[in-house]
Amino acid sequence: MKLTRILGLAATAAIAASACSGAAASPSAAPASQAAASQPAASSGTGAASAYTPPTDGGAAKGKTIAIVSKGEQHAFWQAVKKGALDEAAKLGVNVTYQGPANETMVNDQLQMLQNALTNNPAAVCFAALDSKAAGDLLNQAKSKNIPVVGFDSGVDSTIPVTTVATDNIAAAGLAAKKLAALIGDSGKVAVIVHDQTSQTGITRRDGFVAEMKNHPNIQIVSIQYGAGDHQKSADLAKGIMTANPDLKGFFGANEGSIDGVLDALKETGNTGKIVAVGYDSGQQQLDAINSGAEAGAITQNPIGIGAKCVDAAVDAVNGKTLPKTIDTGFFWYDKTNINNPEIQAVLYK
Repeated sequence: MKLTRILGLAATAAIAASACSGAAASPSAAPASQAAASQPAASSGTGAASAYTPPTDGGAAKGKTIAIVSKGEQHAFWQAVKKGALDEAAKLGVNVTYQGPANETMVNDQLQMLQNALTNNPAAVCFAALDSKAAGDLLNQAKSKNIPVVGFDSGVDSTIPVTTVATDNIAAAGLAAKKLAALIGDSGKVAVIVHDQTSQTGITRRDGFVAEMKNHPNIQIVSIQYGAGDHQKSADLAKGIMTANPDLKGFFGANEGSIDGVLDALKETGNTGKIVAVGYDSGQQQLDAINSGAEAGAITQNPIGIGAKCVDAAVDAVNGKTLPKTIDTGFFWYDKTNINNPEIQAVLYK
């Protein structure tokens, strides 16, 4: 799947250095040797990436295999994560296997993939859990086999992962809520379509949005629905919400599939431009909608950076290095006014 061009290292490092300001607490800027896709810096409307220094060589992990079990492969987001992982593995001289279920409801399929990966005794595993509680036995199995586990995108309810590579979804969804509140005049009814209520990303994006909206007493969240990241299901849910709330003023779609479904529903009901839509991630439909004005804006994560950093962390774990509890890969708010800025283009995917 075609991705937007990733900026050159030196040029992007210069952008990152000049962009470091804004609402989020800002760690030091990324060193020039790091790609912007791995470390987007803080700027107005962003969350800063962690000051984690990745390995420059595979060391003892060189030639060994890191098994990556993703939440899925159906969305362009996961293809971008895969690209980041494969590119970083090639740079460090390690091998990577990458797989995920056909859609993000297939928890049992994902657990079987994790079991198969562990059976092959990889040097390390990177795991993005569909269900934060379901993989406990398999994580214990990994621990018993001395296979380090790196969480990415979605964490698990376990102390076994040596680190989790992810966006600060509480802060990012909070920023989406602030933007939506401002766009609707800080008053009125809004609704939320989330991909699930079992993964950490679904839970934290929902909770981050709700927590921020408590600071806006004149805004009422009338419905929170779960569409499994499926366009059609999310569209049907959005249409039902609009029927029940004809005075609805805004929607938040908490991942690519969720917001794409909202956009389809707005178009099908003639509400494009009448109800404000705010999204998460990117993808061609969302990029087109933001450029046309059908969608007000969105939070972009750094999917290529997430993939690269999970490989970096796995390599460090194999080499016996101590890792921080989390490696935050940062986020940006983007809309029609900044979508073509180099720092935004560096982390978008089609």
